[in-house]
Amino acid sequence: MTEEDAIQSSVWALNRALDSAGPSEVIIEAARAVPEGRLAVVSSFGAESAVLLKLVADIDRSMPVVFLDTGWLFEETIDYRDALTSFLGLTDVRSFSPSPNSLAKRDPQRDLWSRDADACCGIRKVTPLADALTAFDGWLSGRKRYQGGDRVRLPVVERDGRRLKFNPLARTTQADVEHMFEEANLPRHPLQSKGFSSVGCIPCTSHAATGDDPRAGRWRGLAKTECGIHAPLATQRGNESTRGVDQRDRHDRRNAEAQQT
Repeated sequence: MTEEDAIQSSVWALNRALDSAGPSEVIIEAARAVPEGRLAVVSSFGAESAVLLKLVADIDRSMPVVFLDTGWLFEETIDYRDALTSFLGLTDVRSFSPSPNSLAKRDPQRDLWSRDADACCGIRKVTPLADALTAFDGWLSGRKRYQGGDRVRLPVVERDGRRLKFNPLARTTQADVEHMFEEANLPRHPLQSKGFSSVGCIPCTSHAATGDDPRAGRWRGLAKTECGIHAPLATQRGNESTRGVDQRDRHDRRNAEAQQT
């Protein structure tokens, strides 16, 4: 049996075992299934992020939290990251940024988002996350089925290359999320009060109209609903779909690191 087959077998077994499990049970099982110190939670510190982070903090405040600082985030998001980290007592929040050399070469005018949103997400999110996750064998995501698009069929556990990927909130409803916010008195993202139901990078985030799905304000007007980090195998180093981009980014990153030493 290949490594990929073994991981897929684990995914099937875990999905069966967690068929009726609640979010906290999924997180606990993830910690059992992944070697100690090799499980992380990836968080955007966006509009609904506090719920998953609260559940994680209740179980293990020292679990690594991976945060992507794309260089295009709202100042309110950075402030919210710091405030929520303090509120929940999280002790290992790690911020990752795109390679400065790569940005200087391929997005010197900071307008790549307007010309090729997928490429912009690739260098600012996908590649940095792929690098960040090399230290882990499993990760937690805050995606939910009610967010629509490809997420409506979201499994609780899936394979991400050689890693296990857990979606503890997959089956929760929007009402469940609201209840968790109120019950735990969780702080809200500052931009929610200004009409943003989903918060990402500044150029690609807009207000959602009443009745829109929660992520309608992301990449409005484009045939795009995801940044790319949740695409199959997107976080694997050397993935065929992003191999050229990844190799250039990592070459730039190594050069930058060499200049700093």
